[in-house]
Amino acid sequence: MARILVIKLSALGDIVQALGPMAAIRRHHKDDHIVLLTTSLYADFLQQSPYADEVWIDDRPRLKNPLGVFSLAKRLRQGKFTRVYDLQTSRRSSRYFHLMRPWPPEWSGIAWGCSHPHANPKRDFMHTLDRQAEQLAVAGIDDTPAPDLSWVKADIERFKLPQRFGLLVPGGAPHRPAKRWPGARFGEMARRWLAQGITPVLLGTRQDQEALDVVRTICPQAVDLSGQTSFADIAVLGRCASIALGNDTGPMHLIVAAGAPSAVLFSSESDPALCAPRGPKAAVLKAQDLAYLDISEVQRGLQKVCGGCFGSIKPD
Repeated sequence: MARILVIKLSALGDIVQALGPMAAIRRHHKDDHIVLLTTSLYADFLQQSPYADEVWIDDRPRLKNPLGVFSLAKRLRQGKFTRVYDLQTSRRSSRYFHLMRPWPPEWSGIAWGCSHPHANPKRDFMHTLDRQAEQLAVAGIDDTPAPDLSWVKADIERFKLPQRFGLLVPGGAPHRPAKRWPGARFGEMARRWLAQGITPVLLGTRQDQEALDVVRTICPQAVDLSGQTSFADIAVLGRCASIALGNDTGPMHLIVAAGAPSAVLFSSESDPALCAPRGPKAAVLKAQDLAYLDISEVQRGLQKVCGGCFGSIKPD
């Protein structure tokens, strides 16, 4: 039995988009022992997955922490891995190849001198899903599937939600406010959902409090689950939701992959051609400045993916 290492450290959206490649690796190495190296934030979630036999936590020691680097190098070498799939393909993860010298294992990634380099000079201009599929093809693994969250389990009955509910994700990275559609527009959309018998459910963290407060002020009937959901909870909520709307942020990748009819909003801060969640029920809407993205345009995008969700409501 060979020992295989898969590296995927962060962030949430990238973790979700790596689930298809992880499934392909598991299928290709069905009789081998697979170790997944990730960060502590995602370890519990990925422990559930059928894609790895072990999950290791990478504390990401800095170079100025030589003891931490030595400890990581020692663990990697003692892992006795036959092959490594670096799905992070960052400068940090590429350094791990060199930590395993002088006899590094077979390596799929971009590390200099590795056995299976993804050497496409246009790789940085490819969508993440296409780039990872091509990387695996170079390593002899074809037919990389889309992300699948059917294995995720969570008890969402504790939230006592009605049968028809929709998910709103009005937050995002606090250091990138331009990636957020105005909270007041989310609030107005929540009111429109209520008019159609869909209970709005708010997801987010304390960092999203300002936007969440705006939505609750406009639509007091919205159910606020901010700060109460794990990644598994969000995935199962996405599986059961009638509709979902959010900014370009990690939870929307979970929700789309779980199957909720969704619209994801992009500004000039990020390029959906490179990183948008994909799915048969996913609409991607982009505006140079989200402050000017009209609610009617967003509603039309949602109508395309959720069928009759909006019924008799007519766009302004």
